[in-house]
Amino acid sequence: MEENMKLATVEDTVEYHLFLIPDEPRDPEKHKEILQKYIERIMTQFAPMLVPYIWQNQPFNLKYKPGKGDVPAHMFGMTKFGDNIEDEWFIVYVVKQITKEFPELVARIEDNDGEFLLIEAADFLPKWLDPDNSANRVFFHHGELCIIPVPRKPGAVSWLPSTPPTIPQALNIISTHPEEILASESIRAAVNRRIRGYPEKTQASLHRARCFLPAGIVAVLKQRPRLVAAGVQAFYLRDPTDLQACRVFKTFLPETRIMTLVTFTKCLYAQLVQQRFVPDRRSGYKMPPPSHPQYRAHELGMKLAHGFEILCSECSPHFSDSRKSFMTTSPLWAGFLESLKKNDYFEGLIEGSAQYQARLEMAKNYFQLSVNRPESSLAMSPGEEILTLLQTVPFDIEELKKEEANLPPEDDDQWLDLSPDQLDQLLQEAAGKTEAEPISKEEQNYDLSQVSESMKAFISKVSTHKGAELPRETSEAPITFDAESFLNYFDKILGPSPHESDSDDLAEEDFECLDSDDDLDLKTQETGEEASVKGTLNNLKSYMAQMDQELAHTSIGKSFTTQKQMEPLSQTTNNSDEEDSGAGGSVMTPVDIDLNLVSNILESYSSQAGLAGPASNLLQSMGVQLPDNTDHRPTRLWLPHHD
Repeated sequence: MEENMKLATVEDTVEYHLFLIPDEPRDPEKHKEILQKYIERIMTQFAPMLVPYIWQNQPFNLKYKPGKGDVPAHMFGMTKFGDNIEDEWFIVYVVKQITKEFPELVARIEDNDGEFLLIEAADFLPKWLDPDNSANRVFFHHGELCIIPVPRKPGAVSWLPSTPPTIPQALNIISTHPEEILASESIRAAVNRRIRGYPEKTQASLHRARCFLPAGIVAVLKQRPRLVAAGVQAFYLRDPTDLQACRVFKTFLPETRIMTLVTFTKCLYAQLVQQRFVPDRRSGYKMPPPSHPQYRAHELGMKLAHGFEILCSECSPHFSDSRKSFMTTSPLWAGFLESLKKNDYFEGLIEGSAQYQARLEMAKNYFQLSVNRPESSLAMSPGEEILTLLQTVPFDIEELKKEEANLPPEDDDQWLDLSPDQLDQLLQEAAGKTEAEPISKEEQNYDLSQVSESMKAFISKVSTHKGAELPRETSEAPITFDAESFLNYFDKILGPSPHESDSDDLAEEDFECLDSDDDLDLKTQETGEEASVKGTLNNLKSYMAQMDQELAHTSIGKSFTTQKQMEPLSQTTNNSDEEDSGAGGSVMTPVDIDLNLVSNILESYSSQAGLAGPASNLLQSMGVQLPDNTDHRPTRLWLPHHD
């Protein structure tokens, strides 16, 4: 027996918890009743923004979760958002607003990556905060982000535990010290920037496109617009077994196709458009030539029809009638509907009108999925829901064809083909940066010493097993560089400066314990350790000098620019004979480190051809923005000389 086995994938999921404070001891049944009333109030109050939203996989939902261990009973929700990251951030906005509207509630939210709010504000976090000690520290309260700090010394602050707090401890701290735990302005701004524009932003994330669809799908989408997500996902994640059901269509016949306007999210629309697919010739879905003015509508309709056919093929035609019964028989429905009317959900529409009925159907669907969710064993799959609608909702193909003549215009999808400049602007806006100003004539004389100084500052930073710490951007804090300390540090490793030695010698104090059996005369042991160390250093200096002399006349040695090559031409000419005669044992000319560093970085930057690469990424992370290369001729680089 062959089963439809799909690859198991880890789906992106966000979890959210709402706690009631103060968390005083209560009768469990009484506490459960209180929390369930809060769920009803929250879902009703936020219904106007949640009902019309099209979710990628699962909607925002809340249910009662009993206490377990140190975690008290609370309201809990989990949403699989898949590829649409905007679903996750919309939930962040909703949770934030819930704590603002209900000050007695405290919320925490996390996803597969853990504390993703901290990841969003990573550039502004205090150094003590890391994934190891962030558990139960990040919450929303009164609509603001809160972070419970760690005391500098154990017991220094009586109300702060030195270890990660438990949930009851965290709730007590939040209720008694709300001002002290408020996250810094920069952290809150980073999170607020990410959710800026909601709830109006939800409309901007929609895309309306014309689709040539079977009449049954048109009727289903009129009743359940959100099912477009299930249809797109079924097509997008199809496998060969799924396509066997699409060789000959049984539910959505191609002969019944009509033109309609379908509302997608931009994520769903992009998933549908970007996939190349040729239908089976036996399916009956014939495509017009690509030059046809309605080719895109035919292609979208064909793909969506395949998704809906796959959904219906996955369920039995005789699924349980208990799952067909709608959940409006629940005693909560009457109170929920009354609350919707009080919150002006129907916006003054006449009861019984077509628009009123459409909003009522959306409310019923929302109530079933988010407020009064049945157990997973009783919940209908999208395919079962589609088949149920086809059996219970009558539709007239001729009436639908009449609507075809008066369709509103579809949205422009040029946002799918962003230019590099538009993409850069979107990335800058997402990072909270303003658009870069055009380069002026004064900026063409770019100070290249900034590049070398930034690299030196980067090298001087302390790195650990967690990675290297990049200098802050110039707009946040100036890069400071102690040249004397930098040179002293390398003197200890590489030896005295070139003016003092003819090679990169090693400091004596770093080799007090060095020994060499090959080079030390055993008879000198009587003179003590000082003589042995001195002899070892002399041998090392000799070896290093010979290596320098040999490398200086190889292709590697000649690839570096030395300070002598940068001297004025007249001085170089006068000393040319001296340089040639000293090839065998003359004093080595020191390498110009700054010039070699900058020229190599600029060569790497130029080879990127305007695209992202290691040179630009490293420099931009340190706040160094190189101007575009407008002159592609080879040029000689000059840097300020530092004695």
